[in-house]
Amino acid sequence: MTSDFITFGAPQIQEAEISEVEACLRSGWLGTGPRVAQFEKDFALYKGLAHTQAAALNSCTAALHVGMVAANLEPGSEVVTTPLTFCATANAIIHAGLTPVLADVDPVTQCIDPAAIEAAITPRTSAILPVHFAGRPCDMDRIMQIADRHGLMVIEDCAHAIETEYRGRKAGTFGDIGCFSFYSTKNVATGEGGMIISSDDALIARAKVLALHGMSKDAWHRFGDVGYRHYQVVDIGFKYNMMDLQAAIGLHQLERVDANWTRRQHIWQQYMAAFADLPVGLPAPVEQDTRHGYHLFTPLIAPDAEGPTRDDALELMHRHGIGVGVHYLSLPEHPVYQQRFGWRPEQWPNAERIGRQTISLPISPKLVDSDIARVIAAFRSLFQHRAPAAATG
Repeated sequence: MTSDFITFGAPQIQEAEISEVEACLRSGWLGTGPRVAQFEKDFALYKGLAHTQAAALNSCTAALHVGMVAANLEPGSEVVTTPLTFCATANAIIHAGLTPVLADVDPVTQCIDPAAIEAAITPRTSAILPVHFAGRPCDMDRIMQIADRHGLMVIEDCAHAIETEYRGRKAGTFGDIGCFSFYSTKNVATGEGGMIISSDDALIARAKVLALHGMSKDAWHRFGDVGYRHYQVVDIGFKYNMMDLQAAIGLHQLERVDANWTRRQHIWQQYMAAFADLPVGLPAPVEQDTRHGYHLFTPLIAPDAEGPTRDDALELMHRHGIGVGVHYLSLPEHPVYQQRFGWRPEQWPNAERIGRQTISLPISPKLVDSDIARVIAAFRSLFQHRAPAAATG
């Protein structure tokens, strides 16, 4: 393995973030305070909300959990979601006292299939939780039509989709709730962090209370320079608030969100061109009238491909000094869900196939041209001994 290892999903941190964090440290205000409030306002404006309708939290998982609790969904009711997602999506549903129900993905887009959603709805269904996978928007027109027809809430998991748009609208603004991640590998990174947005002011107000122990006033108001203020515990809450230290990074990450998107688009296009002749399944073209977030680049390696298996490819890329990932083994592959719900991967064949074939290549805006060339050369080298294509004509 080379000494100059390319870390998968390494965030691009610049002097602006470093200076802001230093200023935050020198201010003595590290917890939830003015920088969090500014980050919420800036993110709401980026999403086109008329006024601050966002709550900054410590993860997207917290946003999903708090959102479902704040929405007062019927305990034990069912939430339809995708099997091709990180475990946090299902875990948040379970922690909210609800039951996850899986609907298979479209084999081309890899996003949840609206027809499968419709088939999964029962009298116990209370919500749909679509995931904008890899930055590609779900078919929100059809999903919202299904939700309206059945009277269901829609909670958008936008962990991959900060910049994503569908028919001119930003991801997270279609459903009742939009949830975002600022984990260190995400397109806006704060190390750990998340955001919940909604057009429902009361829902966001309750989410903010729930995120800090259910207290009526957050720490900024209790200990501000206007003097100590008493608080009351008005709900059974959690410890999910974001710190100013995190927001100090996020403020400047958000300022560069479109420039970084352009860089990732460039990397995506280079990969698509460089791998066009390889025996792999490349991501589908970006649909018309949408904006792909370009969060993940996930080629598929079939088990009968003229080259390594997917798991061999993971190991070989690592030996080349390149960090890769798997997004994702489908949820039914994991023992905990098999034991709790009796799920089996073959019940959702599209997600099963994708999860067993996918490999995620680096696509961070931190990558320089020489890094991109290394990734391309290494991935191509995995297939260099494949048999030549059969002659035609």
